[in-house]
Amino acid sequence: MNAFTSLDISVLLVYLVGITAWGAWLGRGQASGRDYFLGNRELPWVAVMLSVVATETSTLTFLSIPGVSYLGTLGFLQLTFGYLAGRVVVSVFLLPSYYRGELSTAYALLENRFGRETRRFASAVFMITRLLADSVRLFATAIPLALITGWDYSVSIVVIGVMTLVYTYFGGIRAVIWVDAVQMGLYLLGALVAIVALQGLVSGGWGSILASASESGKMAVFDLSFDLAVPYTLWAGILGGGFLTMASHGTDQLIVQRLLACRNLHSSQKALVGSGIVVVIQFAVFLLIGLGLWAYYGGQNFSRGDDIFASFVVNVLPSGITGLLIAGVFAAAMSSLSSSINSLASATAYDFWAPLAGAEDDEARILRAGKLFTLVWAIMLVGGAVLFIPLSEGTTAIEMALAVASMVYGGLLGAFILAVRSSRADQLSVILGMISGVAVVISIWIFAREAVAWPWFVPIGSVVTMAVGWVLGGWNSNGQDFLDSSRNSVG
Repeated sequence: MNAFTSLDISVLLVYLVGITAWGAWLGRGQASGRDYFLGNRELPWVAVMLSVVATETSTLTFLSIPGVSYLGTLGFLQLTFGYLAGRVVVSVFLLPSYYRGELSTAYALLENRFGRETRRFASAVFMITRLLADSVRLFATAIPLALITGWDYSVSIVVIGVMTLVYTYFGGIRAVIWVDAVQMGLYLLGALVAIVALQGLVSGGWGSILASASESGKMAVFDLSFDLAVPYTLWAGILGGGFLTMASHGTDQLIVQRLLACRNLHSSQKALVGSGIVVVIQFAVFLLIGLGLWAYYGGQNFSRGDDIFASFVVNVLPSGITGLLIAGVFAAAMSSLSSSINSLASATAYDFWAPLAGAEDDEARILRAGKLFTLVWAIMLVGGAVLFIPLSEGTTAIEMALAVASMVYGGLLGAFILAVRSSRADQLSVILGMISGVAVVISIWIFAREAVAWPWFVPIGSVVTMAVGWVLGGWNSNGQDFLDSSRNSVG
């Protein structure tokens, strides 16, 4: 077992200092909230595409996905087929609606259709979801740092949070997107290095790894069963993964903010669909790493699935290479955390603060307020990650994060579908629909999680939200017509 050497520390420090300084430098000359949160809508689609991938996968892919295949099979890959299909649907049906007006956040679309309270309610749901899910992401990143330094997880979390905050605060979305693009390249390079290393560390190389994995049934990709309790089936992947992506990439400010930073609708569509293709390839790479680790360790038990790849990187790989891969872990973490901080600050500034402060047309004030909210949300995310530490036993962080997000995504997606496709729904019916959709899914999580796996949460929540919104919308409309006619006849 190798120690984390001075060479590794040097590689890591050069990366952290360099990327932080470059990100802060990218934010020079900002004068408005539009520039700070939307990059003045002039960022190239390739950079946005890479930023989308880095944001949604980040540390959870780097650390947790190898653990998923180590402990199971390649079945997780079925979700990525739904991820790609969901992006196509969003690019065709939702993105054109965003580009019809100068929308500052995803939830401005709901205000245009239903009213300001719907926008605020949806934005608040987004904030709670991001705070919970991304606190889990940040915790996952602290694992390798804790292994290297011997620090407590809480100390590791604070260090990562502070480093990320510096360039996010000064650089805004322009820094977030460009740094994401570079960081994604770094952690994919780290994955390829691990694949090459496993070729030499396992007797017989990848030929032997794949042969033994196949004999043990770990190469299975497709599960055609209709069991709702099984999280990774083809139907859960296509429907559950598709609905999850329609929600995360069509209604979540974390991703929509990046798509709105593109130069036009066509560029935004290319960035979104292209990211789906990259995600399929990326997940396949990290799942294969999990199989290689399984062969290397001989199926050894680990207390936490997220520890497996981190332990391999720190304890097995040669000096210098370890530093490179740990830098890749930090790259993945910082891209996700910076995206969360910036999107949460954006939603707070545009959806809540600006209307209440009478500053909707004052971009300079929005910029100042946005930087303050950046600090506040960074502190809250760090605090949430620390609180997750005692809850982390017995699961992988990616499954926990996806389950948390899926509890509320159905309500958000259902509201957006009603906004775009229904003429019956109104503000009250949509809010009640979202509440109903989220409540039903949370109830399933509490009382029936063994019977219904998390990939089904978003389809269920979406259907409930749309049904309640459609029924109550028609009822409210008919009731209002009756009241109006009654008043006219009395008059």
